[in-house]
Amino acid sequence: MSLSRILAAVLAAFPAVNAALAEPAAILELPVSGTDPDAIDFEALPKVSGTLAVVNPAKPSPDVKPGEKLEMNRLRLQLHNYLAWHDGRFWCLWSDGPRIEDWPTQEMKYATSPDGLTWSAAKSIAGTPAEPYAWIARGLWVRDGELLALGAHFKGHGAFGADKELTLQAFAWDSATDSWIPRGKVFDDAINNFPPQKLASGDWILTRRDSRFNVTMLIGGRDRLDNWTAHPVVRVGEVAGFRPDEPIFWPMPDGTLNALFRDNGGSQKLFHATSQDSGKSWSAPVLTNFPNATSKIFSLQTSRGYRVMISNANRKWARREIYLSVSEDGLRFTRMAKLAVPTPPVAPGIEDLWRKFAEGIGSLQYPHAIERDGFLWIALSRNKTQIEVFRVALGEVDAIRKQD
Repeated sequence: MSLSRILAAVLAAFPAVNAALAEPAAILELPVSGTDPDAIDFEALPKVSGTLAVVNPAKPSPDVKPGEKLEMNRLRLQLHNYLAWHDGRFWCLWSDGPRIEDWPTQEMKYATSPDGLTWSAAKSIAGTPAEPYAWIARGLWVRDGELLALGAHFKGHGAFGADKELTLQAFAWDSATDSWIPRGKVFDDAINNFPPQKLASGDWILTRRDSRFNVTMLIGGRDRLDNWTAHPVVRVGEVAGFRPDEPIFWPMPDGTLNALFRDNGGSQKLFHATSQDSGKSWSAPVLTNFPNATSKIFSLQTSRGYRVMISNANRKWARREIYLSVSEDGLRFTRMAKLAVPTPPVAPGIEDLWRKFAEGIGSLQYPHAIERDGFLWIALSRNKTQIEVFRVALGEVDAIRKQD
């Protein structure tokens, strides 16, 4: 048998290997650079302006003593930010820790706003956990008219690894007592990425990573918060060179689900998979041509018929720049623009560090967005130490759709 036939037989027998070796799937095609991500001139891309609001400003870590010199690594951790509109106001949820990401005593905090620009003081969802435990904020979910805050609870330093006691749990907002009421465990050994989405069947669906980074889809949650079935998507090592993280997905008009994955395997591009049966089974993830500076992404279908995706697309500058891409059909993104997020006002007490928060210097990551009143409201974490919202008029996005 010829070498080519042997290779063909191997690829047919092992689709995961085939997925890794195939040409990148072209889900990005821009007017000037086409499908070549290396040809993108990021400096020449259009810019989208908007209005910036600080939800919760940067603060020193609790272990910083009076008079002690303040460094960036001595600020409180603020990350994993989410937005929702419920009961006539905006809600923002995030992880808040002593100074290192996913360290023991990290908790979930929230704030509210009547207009998305002026925010209340931050309050804790479940209180500060005792060492060695911690929380990671996992989203705001409006389920049957009730607002739920989701959080991953774990033991030790970070949610991934051995002996983590990892669980996904829910808290319900109780307006009568102005507090969050524990609703119990959603699923064991689970950390989701974004809140559940509703399927046509009436079931809910959400991504789940276990403590080893293996990815499944959880489907259920209709009758009880803890009633879910896990459906495999991809295991670590199943696709050569691919280390799956922070997946997103969305439904197409024909019922197909499209999924995109951050890759921690070094490709600096997104991976893609599809499901033809409402998330119960998935194709092997394949490399795409969409650049990603190894960071979390988010996508949203707008009321105007097109889809947007927010990501750190410029690999050269990593998370110092953040971009909005547009897809007319939900399959291929054909426009990209830089989000011109300005420098925020100086946070009290950290004036000496403020140049590191400036536009083009401070990092912007972990976007989540909602649409409201003709705007996209995009929650961001700056330097992993400050929670902000960037408001963009949909008219600004419409304008870049028309540019060549």
